[in-house]
Parts: sequence; structure tokens; C-alpha cells
Amino acid sequence: MQSAIRYFWVLCLLLCTLLVFGQDSTSYLNQNQTFTIRGSVIESDTRDPIQNVNIQVNGGAYTTTDIFGEFRIQAKKGDELIIKHKDFETVYYSIQSNERIKVEVEPNEDKTDKLKKSFSSRAELFKPLIDSAETYLKADAKKSIQFISDALAESKSAKQNGEAYEVLGDIYMFWRQYDLAVSNYRISLQNLKANTVQLKLARAYKQNKNYQESLEVYNAIDKNALSNWQLIQLYEGLGDVYLLTGMYQQAIDSYDEGLKVAKKHLITPKVTDLNSKIAQAYNAKGETQQAEAFFNKSMTLANTENKKRAIEEKVKVADFQGEVNNFSDEIELRKEVLNELNDLEQDSILNNESALTPQKQNYKIGRAYASQSDYGNAIPYLQKSIEEADRKEDLVVQKDATRKLSEVYRDAGQFNKALVAYQDYVELVDKLYALKEQEISQAARFSKDLVSKQNRISSLEGDRALSESKYQLTVEQSKRQKLIIYSLIGGLLLLLVTAVLMFKYIKQQRLANNLLALKSLRSQMNPHFIFNALNSVNSFIASNDERTANKYLTDFSLLMRAVLENSEADFIPLEKEIELLQLYTKLEHFRFKDKFDYTINVDENITVQDFVIPPMLLQPYIENAVWHGLRYKKTKGQLDIMIAQTKPDTISITITDDGIGREKSKALKTTNQKKQNSKGMGNIKKRVFILNDMYKDKVDVCISNFKAEEDTGTKVVVTLKKD
Repeated sequence: MQSAIRYFWVLCLLLCTLLVFGQDSTSYLNQNQTFTIRGSVIESDTRDPIQNVNIQVNGGAYTTTDIFGEFRIQAKKGDELIIKHKDFETVYYSIQSNERIKVEVEPNEDKTDKLKKSFSSRAELFKPLIDSAETYLKADAKKSIQFISDALAESKSAKQNGEAYEVLGDIYMFWRQYDLAVSNYRISLQNLKANTVQLKLARAYKQNKNYQESLEVYNAIDKNALSNWQLIQLYEGLGDVYLLTGMYQQAIDSYDEGLKVAKKHLITPKVTDLNSKIAQAYNAKGETQQAEAFFNKSMTLANTENKKRAIEEKVKVADFQGEVNNFSDEIELRKEVLNELNDLEQDSILNNESALTPQKQNYKIGRAYASQSDYGNAIPYLQKSIEEADRKEDLVVQKDATRKLSEVYRDAGQFNKALVAYQDYVELVDKLYALKEQEISQAARFSKDLVSKQNRISSLEGDRALSESKYQLTVEQSKRQKLIIYSLIGGLLLLLVTAVLMFKYIKQQRLANNLLALKSLRSQMNPHFIFNALNSVNSFIASNDERTANKYLTDFSLLMRAVLENSEADFIPLEKEIELLQLYTKLEHFRFKDKFDYTINVDENITVQDFVIPPMLLQPYIENAVWHGLRYKKTKGQLDIMIAQTKPDTISITITDDGIGREKSKALKTTNQKKQNSKGMGNIKKRVFILNDMYKDKVDVCISNFKAEEDTGTKVVVTLKKD
């Protein structure tokens, strides 16, 4: 029985070998079959044929296009067709069959010339060139680098050089040319020190596997100068390097520092990312329980973000469950991912490199079932993976899934199906090998082109440095001639500055003198006011009217306190001045009740908080109206104070009395009274003059007779402008 089983397995192996050899032979013959390729080359816009175009098969035949733009050439499947001409960029095409080829090309017009035409009226071309480079960064590396080269030619400062080399580094980072990215970030930092570029340089070192250099750059950055986002990037970058170098605890500590900053400043996406990375570090360290706890946190947090981020985290957790042989949990998570991918694929396109593709999830579910020896469930998922991968031309997953399917059939005892699957696997390996060989060739050519362009930029930079040296020499030669001119200009500027400083000094002195004069005038007015008020208190005491004197003295003390509080200010709010007027007029009326009545009217439309007024400006006019006009009137008089708005930025304060008038009052005064009154009015005029000189005609005072009768009275109009 055992010998029969052994004979059966030997027979199967021989059959597989023959089939594989036969398939390889057929594949080899098909691959080396030569056929004639026909094609044409035309301009895309005019549709005109292009003659004398170089047509070559790599390592093989050569021909050119005729006057009709057509060509014929011998080639075989897998060869690369190279189409070259001086008027357009070289075209590369991989031959799959003897199809007819039509090549439509655009003239190779210099993009810089287009920009110079667009910006011919502007001297500054640097910024548009940098913008163009960033626009083409992910679409066309060669065009993007050409724009950087042109931008460097237009650069006028170290700052612009730094910006150009930073973008050049970004281009190389995107196209995975990490050594070139490092070089350009370093040049950028030599021109302009920037935290953003330092972080990019550290990341480029990490991608280029210069781990120690990456750590040095990260640790040299001043953390206090970073924004919150940049600080998280720094800790995350440090953690990534530590993880790659097997320093798992340092990685966890760095990720944790970044997580603290992200939590403190509510940067939710980074909270999710860092929880996930801490989980990965714990898993690498072998602490699976800790890893699972952080993966659960990250998955919960990811569910609060967008759908794609939630699926990505679920896939990471599924990978972790597969690594620790929790295949049931892995299968459950991947089935959830497949259900959610249906909606996601409608909103965004997933390329084959993505870890989220349905073919990869089906493959990993099938593999997990196979690990549990559940072949009945493993086979359908592996078949789905193969179908999906074939539809999306994902040869890598199709190959892996086909091989796994062959192994599952074998383990399940279905040897015929295992053999067919294995044959498919061998064919896929051949296809993938040819594809990879072509990709390697293209990548090498692409890398060579980029290095060539980088060398050209370096050469241009060297030429520029030489030109700058020559320029410096010319500058030194002309420096002595310019020194005399600069000295004369400097002397004139010095005289001008001296004149300006003297003017400012005189103006400040004038202002200081005005302020001193205002203070002096206010200090003269306050004793005058206090003296008159104390005389009133004295008259009440002399008449043995102590109660009235006490009441008057109480109101007087309130008025005095307000007056003294405002005595140092050039202006006080109009609202406070009105309160002072009300209090002062009340006191005067209290003393001369039988001599006059009074009213104070403020227009309702006035916003009194918007206006300011010199303190104690209105009080002397009210005092004159009472003491020199109304007091001598034979009948009871009337004092009116009206505040109205005449313009949006102007108010008018009118003080009117129907007293005996200025002429009669002057005739009744004693010599001392005339002197005191003249001095009081003179002080007010001086204050108004100084204030208008300092504040550009802010206050205007007009005094006239109130009416043309025996008791002419007096009318005082004070006009006040807003600041």
C-alpha cells in the first residue's frame, strides 16, 4: 500500500515537470517569435506626418519614418520600441503583439519660454516657475525639475534658492530618489534655515536608510521653535527610525510623546496614527497584549474619522491578528473590510499598491482559512482573489493567490486541480518576470534621466557661483568710485535726519510748553472756583443757617472731588462734564433760588460717550451768567443750558441767560471784580487757543447778547468736534 502511494506521488511530480517544461517551452517559443510592426508618427494638433523619426528596438533593428510618417520594423513580444526625434520628447513603447501603432506627439516647446511670454510684463518669474514645478511634481518629474532649473536661473536671493531646492527635494522624495532628496534638502538648508526642511531632511535620511543621520537631524531641531503639528511630526519620525533599527522601547517612548501633544491640542488624526504605531512597536517587541490594546484604541478612533481611514486601521489590526494566529478574528475583520470597500471604491480609486484592494483581502481571508485547514471556505475566497486580480491586472496578488490555491487543492487531495493551478502559477511567474524586467529597465532609465538633470542643475549652480565671483570682482573695482558718491549722499541724509530730529524736538518742546501752560491755567482756575464756593458756604454760616450750610457743603465736597479728579486731564468724557454742570448749577441755584430758575437739556440723539471736552470749560460761563447777569436782575431770571448735535461729528453747547447783560454788568463791577473777571475769561481764551493748536480746531467759543431788550442777557455757544 505504501509503495503504491509513493509511486502515485512520483508519477504526479513527473507529470507536473513535463507540463511545466512544456509550458515554459511554449512560452519561450512564443516570446522569441519575431513579427513585423507597422506604425506612423504624426503631430497631435495639425495631424501632419513627421519624417526622419528614429525608430529602434532595444538591442535590435533600426529604421526611420518616410515622408508619410510611416515605418516598419522587425520585433518580438516584450521588446521595447524607442521613438526619438529632436522636436519632441523620446517615446518608449512595450510591444505585446504585431498591432499597428500610431504615435501622436506634441512639439517640444520650452515651457520656460511660454512662461516668459505670459509674464513678459513682469520682472519676477521665480514664483510662477516654482508654482509650475509643484503642479507637475506628481505628474511629470522631468517637467517639474526643468521648472526648478529655470527658477534657479531667475533666483535673486538665498531665500529663493532655499525654496527652489526644497521643492526639488520634494520631487525626488515623491519619485523615491531618496539620495537626491537628501542632497537637495541639505543645499536648501545651506541657503535658508527652516524647521520644515529639517524635518523633511530627517525623513529623507530615514527613507534612504541613513538611520543615524536621521536621528542626528531630528535631535538637533529646536523643539521650542516648532508648531504643534511639527512637534508631533518630529516625535513620530523619531519613533519610526527607532522602530526600524530595533530600538522598540525608544520608539514607544517617542510615539507616546507625540501622542501627548496630539491629545493636548486635539489633533485627532495623529492621535489615531500614533496609537496604531505604538501598537506596531509593542507587537515588534513581542508584547502582544499591549499591542492588541492599542490596536483596539486606534480602530475605535479611526471609526470616528473618514471611511477610508477606518478601513485602513481595520486592515492593520487584521494583519496583527494573522501574525499572532488569531485567524478567526482576522477573517471576521477582513470580511467587514470587504463589505465596506464596496462603498469606498465608488468614492475613490484604489491602485494595486494599496493594502485595501479587494483582491488582497480575499487572498488573505483564503490564506487564513487555509491556516485553519478549512479548505472548503479557503478555495472560494482564493478564486475570488484571482478573478479580481486578473480584472485589475494585479499580477503580484494573482500569482500569490494562484500558488496558494494550488497548495490548498493539494492539501485537500484534489491533485488534478492543484496541477492546473500550479501551471497557471508558472505562467503568471513568467509574465511577472517579464513585467518586472521591463519596470526595472524603465526605472533605471528614469533614474538616469533624473541624475542627468540633477547634474545639469549642479553644473548651472557652479556656473552661477563663478559668475557671482566675477561680479564681486567688478563690484570691488567700482567700490572706490561709488564711495565718494555714497559719502555725499550720506552727508545729505545726515543733514536731513538732523533737520527732521530738530523739527521733532521743537515740536515736542512746543507740546510740552502747551501742556505746562494748560496745567498752569487749570491750576489758576481751580482756586478761583474754590474761593467763590467757600464764600457761599461762609454766607450761609454767617446767616446762622447751619443746616443749609451743611447740605451745601456736602454737595460742594462732591463737586470738589470730581473737579480735582479731572484736573490733570486735557479732556474728559462729555458725560462727566454734564454731571459736573448739573452739580455746580444746582449749588448756585441753591444759593440764589429767588434770583433764577434753570434747565439743562441734552438732545436724545447724542451719544455722549463719543465726545470729550476740556474739564471746567463750561463752568466759568455759567458762573458769569449767575454772578454777573442774573444776580443783579430785578425780576427772577432764567438760565438755560442746551446740548444739541449739529453734524455727525459736531455738537453745540449753548448757555443762555436773560440777565442784565455784559455792558450793565461791567458798569456795576468794582475795579477788583473787573480785574478778576478779565483774568478768568482770559484764562479760558488761552486754554481754548492752546487746545485748538494741539488738537486742530477742536473747540470753538462764541459769546453774544441773548436778546435786544433792556436786560439783553448773554448767549455763549461752545462748538465741540469729535476725535
